[in-house]
Amino acid sequence: MRQLQLVFGLSVALFLASFGTASAQRFVVKVRPSPVVVVRGVAPSATHIWVEDEWAWEPRRAEYVRVPGYWAVPPQRGHVWIPGHWKDTRRGSYWIAGHWRG
Repeated sequence: MRQLQLVFGLSVALFLASFGTASAQRFVVKVRPSPVVVVRGVAPSATHIWVEDEWAWEPRRAEYVRVPGYWAVPPQRGHVWIPGHWKDTRRGSYWIAGHWRG
């Protein structure tokens, strides 16, 4: 189980890293992706917290794609996950990614 969590976590990290160049840019859309109902299971341990779903810009498709949420252990004691959110502008909306805060 622990190995499966590690593989999943690394997969998500690699997926997000593939969009690294997009993180510094704002990709504005007129219509946000539809919200997804997520049913999360029980935390693997008392130290795990739920990292909410994220949206990542997919340049080949020119749209935001959903990155599923997952259970994670904070990088350091006392860190909390700040969920990502949509920011509205006059031109449309763009995604501000979630992050760990100490």
